[in-house]
Amino acid sequence: MKKIFSELGKFHNFIAISGLVVLSISLLRMQSVANPELSPPECRVKKWDISVSLTGEKQKAVLIQRKPVTCCQSDASCLDEAIYGEIPDKKTLLTAIDRSLQYLQTKAAISAYQNYQVSGINRDRVFKSLQRFREILLTTNSPTELYQAIEKEFVYYQSVGKDNKGAVLFTAYYEPLYAASRVPTAEYRYPVYRLPPDFNSWSKPHPTRLQLEGADGLQGAKGKLQGLELFWFRDRLEPYMVQIQGSAKLQLTDGTQTSIGYAGNTAYNYKSIGRELVNDGKLPQEGVTMPMILEYFQKHPQELNIYIPRDRSFVFFQENHGEPAQGSINVPLTAERSIATDKSLMPPGALALIRASFPLVNSTGNMEERIISRYVLDQDTGGAIKGAGRVDYFLGTGKIAGDRAGVTVSNGQLFYLLLK
Repeated sequence: MKKIFSELGKFHNFIAISGLVVLSISLLRMQSVANPELSPPECRVKKWDISVSLTGEKQKAVLIQRKPVTCCQSDASCLDEAIYGEIPDKKTLLTAIDRSLQYLQTKAAISAYQNYQVSGINRDRVFKSLQRFREILLTTNSPTELYQAIEKEFVYYQSVGKDNKGAVLFTAYYEPLYAASRVPTAEYRYPVYRLPPDFNSWSKPHPTRLQLEGADGLQGAKGKLQGLELFWFRDRLEPYMVQIQGSAKLQLTDGTQTSIGYAGNTAYNYKSIGRELVNDGKLPQEGVTMPMILEYFQKHPQELNIYIPRDRSFVFFQENHGEPAQGSINVPLTAERSIATDKSLMPPGALALIRASFPLVNSTGNMEERIISRYVLDQDTGGAIKGAGRVDYFLGTGKIAGDRAGVTVSNGQLFYLLLK
């Protein structure tokens, strides 16, 4: 999936919710089990930071080589417990690994790694590291056993993050599921569009969103988008949210399902309409959440025609006929096992370990926030995912994934795992 527009600055991004129903989310914040005041020094939270001595040695490095972080008995946050949980996730992780191994054997991967800037990281080493990790994964039976095997055979390359100490801002994205129609009707009026066949010859600056589809999102047939309508939606916000997420599953009016994915975009940077609401004093400067933004537009739907046009960027789509959402390295994304990073800095297709606070659905159906670790594959990128201090975490398809993505924003760490 070309996840091109994910942004969560001081407040949460939108997620696409059919009908603009305001979510009632119970988000229970839980303390880290590694209490920095009570735990021994090797178990304190600061163990996850990059030491000053390491950053001092390599002032301009993006990834810093270090030993694996000591895994303490009192701190399960360093273990990927989902692999061996009540609903084992090992097969899902193996699927994501196989997709990266497939990519790493392509010409595109060879080209991507030819000029990779981090010394010691190359395509062959990334490939062999993934192969070995896969072997270990198949022969281990607990998160602790897996972690100990990795400590023996792998080294960590930690992202310097946004502060040169390893702090990385994590957000999340997902694939929405919407009702849509192949033909316009009185109910389904708001289209998404195919990539214009002459798009490469469009002069720059490109037309803005306002010029392409009008303030109300209904004027595309009067200009350059005439005849390029792909599917129609019921709500003004829905096609816009698909543009933010980069793809969507569609439940069509004839009872069938299909999917659409990114095909191209105009040459403008994304402007967050949530941030615009804050700038205009419509929402408070601090503590803005996705439900607050949705509630505002539910009360003031006419203002969608004011705020959506402020984002000059515009995205085009293609029908993917139910195929999974694709990452920027052209392999299907895997829920909770794929991440998006800045591919001008980070190694495409590589095995990574992320550790941050994420919302999880508990046994009562509510969401609680826990610090967790996950082994993931770096398979996507995003226009708003820039620098060493940003990661976007793919949470899958549908409403629950969307609910979780809408409240995901936390600081954590990003490591790449490579064989010694």
